[in-house]
Amino acid sequence: MSRPYSPTEPSLPEPTAAQQRVLDRIATQRERIAARRAQRLQAQAAASAAPEQALDGLLVQRLATFTKQHPVAVAALVGSVLAAGPKRLVRWAGILLPLVVRLRSR
Repeated sequence: MSRPYSPTEPSLPEPTAAQQRVLDRIATQRERIAARRAQRLQAQAAASAAPEQALDGLLVQRLATFTKQHPVAVAALVGSVLAAGPKRLVRWAGILLPLVVRLRSR
């Protein structure tokens, strides 16, 4: 005959040290995901509250996020810019900057 359920009895055995480390990492990752979600929701609420002021901050935030997600691509871009040299960089900036300003003013 089976024993009745008792809420004080643990239904699962205690995890080993290695299992506990994995469970701790999972809990930390869940906290990190929840914090990112909260930050994203807060940024979206701030952007919808003041859309004109949020564009500059949003661009910087997007660049920072892209840099974190694609560090190798950013390093390659920075390396190619450094290899191109300052004269070529100034020439291209003189061409591209007016185009970007025109696109942002629309």
